[in-house]
Amino acid sequence: MIGKDGGVFKAWEATVRRTHAVAKKRANSIFGIGTLSISHTDEEESHIDDHEDIGSDTLEVYNEEKFLPNGDYYTGQWAENFPHGEGKYLWIDGCMYVGQWFKGKTKGKGRFSWPSGATYEGEFKSGFMDGVGTYTGCNGETYKGQWVMNLKHGHGFKSYVNGDWYEGDWRRGVQDGKGRYEWGDMSHYIGEWKNGTIWGKGSFFWPNGNNFEGFWEDGLPKGNGTYRWQDGSYYVGNFSKDGIEEDGETGTLYPFDPSSDETHLDWDPQELYGELSCYSVCPGEKVLVLPSQKRLAVMKSTKGVDCGKARRMSVDGRVSISGDRMNLWDGGGSSHGGGGGGGGGDFDISSVGNRTPPPILGSDHDDESIGSRIDDANDALNQLQPLKAPKKSKRQGETICKGHKNFELMLNLQLGIRHSVARPAPTASLDLKPSAFDPKEKVWTRFPPEGSKYTPPHPSCDFKWKDYCPVVFRTLRKLFNVDPADYMLSICGNDALRELSSPGKSGSFFYLTNDDRYMIKTMKKAEVKVLIKMLPAYYNHFREHQNTLLTKYYGLHCVKLNGPIQKKVRFIIMGNLFCSEYITHRRYDLKGSSLGRTSDKLETEISETTILKDLDLNFIFLLQKSWFQEFCRQIDKDCDLLEQEGIMDYSLLLGIHFKNISPDGDVIPLISLTPTDESENEGTPCTPVEDIDQLPPDPSSTLLGVNIPAKAERTVRRGDIETQLVGEPIEEFYDVQLTFGVIDILQDYDISKKLEHAYKSIQYDPTSISAVDPRQYSRRFRDFIFRIFIEETIET
Repeated sequence: MIGKDGGVFKAWEATVRRTHAVAKKRANSIFGIGTLSISHTDEEESHIDDHEDIGSDTLEVYNEEKFLPNGDYYTGQWAENFPHGEGKYLWIDGCMYVGQWFKGKTKGKGRFSWPSGATYEGEFKSGFMDGVGTYTGCNGETYKGQWVMNLKHGHGFKSYVNGDWYEGDWRRGVQDGKGRYEWGDMSHYIGEWKNGTIWGKGSFFWPNGNNFEGFWEDGLPKGNGTYRWQDGSYYVGNFSKDGIEEDGETGTLYPFDPSSDETHLDWDPQELYGELSCYSVCPGEKVLVLPSQKRLAVMKSTKGVDCGKARRMSVDGRVSISGDRMNLWDGGGSSHGGGGGGGGGDFDISSVGNRTPPPILGSDHDDESIGSRIDDANDALNQLQPLKAPKKSKRQGETICKGHKNFELMLNLQLGIRHSVARPAPTASLDLKPSAFDPKEKVWTRFPPEGSKYTPPHPSCDFKWKDYCPVVFRTLRKLFNVDPADYMLSICGNDALRELSSPGKSGSFFYLTNDDRYMIKTMKKAEVKVLIKMLPAYYNHFREHQNTLLTKYYGLHCVKLNGPIQKKVRFIIMGNLFCSEYITHRRYDLKGSSLGRTSDKLETEISETTILKDLDLNFIFLLQKSWFQEFCRQIDKDCDLLEQEGIMDYSLLLGIHFKNISPDGDVIPLISLTPTDESENEGTPCTPVEDIDQLPPDPSSTLLGVNIPAKAERTVRRGDIETQLVGEPIEEFYDVQLTFGVIDILQDYDISKKLEHAYKSIQYDPTSISAVDPRQYSRRFRDFIFRIFIEETIET
């Protein structure tokens, strides 16, 4: 019989209270109950968390001084098994935090100092520098402003070691938005920034009174601009570093006093670039270890506890698994110098990154809490198993041979494509008339079995073939550099198409060409309408942006069977993103939402063709600066188009190719040496077993999203947060090549999606579901993508 004092009963009671509190909070937000009620619910939830973590009705806070076995030292307020309140923690490597704690994490106001002399004083949240704070570097530079998760984000002022300073907007650790940068000689720039670089509209002022106002790109003037002299003369033109005017015309000089000897008639616009060559943005100091990476090696207080059995616990109340297999701690970083990846995880495995495990502080478990904590430990352990190359999979799809239920449909499709591509047509200009996009612009062709004046005889049934906006798609194929003969051969050659084994979530069927270059997808009538409606904007977008990540569409068609059935099958032809000379080891479909976004597959069940989802992703990706900047620009432009067209529910389809795989199938991480372990690892380099002779692609000759070189840093999710979208990095890096693109761009926010959103919002957190309005979807999608793709050298 289970008594009321038993651990199981207490756990059940805490779970019920928490469920009621969460439900009440959600109901308040849905039905518009006031802020006071919601705030009260938050307090209730926090109180319930205290019950669950501590197993007592209230937090008993008292002062404690601890000399920890690994040499760390803590003094301050304590609540059962973690720092809570005001306290000071001194790590053995010299890092120190003095300030407010909440259940083992730095939260509130505090001061963190590094042994180098650098300090951060300000607000903390969940272990991160987050809020308003001031960072003072060991070299004397300072930043005062807003922070989000260790990164400068918001408005801030930064003074550099060389005397330069910047005040303005920051995003993800770099200047982004509007701001002013002033150099030591009083020259200054006021205007727009993008990813840490002068980019957009802005003005540069020299101490002698001259100034330039116009458009900038990658730190230099590019496009329309005006150069003014102190005497009032000015030059208006189209500036370019290579000296070639984009419009083919030279600029115009307007002297203030034509009769003056100094009319600047001999001034060359290229002189502007010479004047700017000595001005560059000062790089910031790089921080080797962040506060959120510092591990707290603490153990449960013995106050009021039977000392006969010491318990080893993490600072947030989790029991660690006995033995030297695993210890669960607060923070994913090393407590010695520059260790650890970012993000404050609750784990440490001795086999990860060749790190030394922390000292064992106890040896037994709490019988009451182990049942509720063991799953968390297993989750972390599963996530940190060594990476294996996925098992080889058979070639995707079932070949559509004679006798297959869709054999005739395949023949109809091939006959229609051959007819459409081979149909004589005048050479189309890229400047299309509006009539080409008219929804009524369709061409019907009948294909009788005996043949006709325009169609050959064939063994299939009598059917009609429809081409939607044929001139537009013909021109798109030209824009995509698709050779008509190769296109026709891929789809209509002697090799049969392959049908994927099961339809997608939307009920559509997919077919692959034998060479894997093209994918054919059946479509609903509503999707066809959406595509036709957005076709003008889609076409212009591809004309303007060569590196767009949106799905490439090559043709839109319909097969209508004649006779009593009158069945219509609409389908779109698009490029296969994963048609590459490299093996795609991992595939992800990423939306930035959490509800239902997992494949529920174990590591051993993943094959090369398994489509994983957001909660399966256990990497963040570091791109070279040029690739990262172009990636951010293009994601913004593509999402702007989709938002403008009312599109939602799209995904980033991502493929990962691991370059370093051992003969046994282990994915080999990159070894990053530190001064202390350099001698130990000398002579044991990590050598790729494949692609040794492959050079990184040249950014100028490679399209964005096609075999892009990058580093993948492994992440781990904390077991107590099932919907944590982005895990915490652990400084385990892999050399990879990435392929990615934005797919499923034909779902508008129609009445069915609005009803889905309303219904699911009652049951679940509205921010976690996929069906949200296009503006919110775009914002959430971008925020997620920019958290998993970062620049390789981020300054903090």
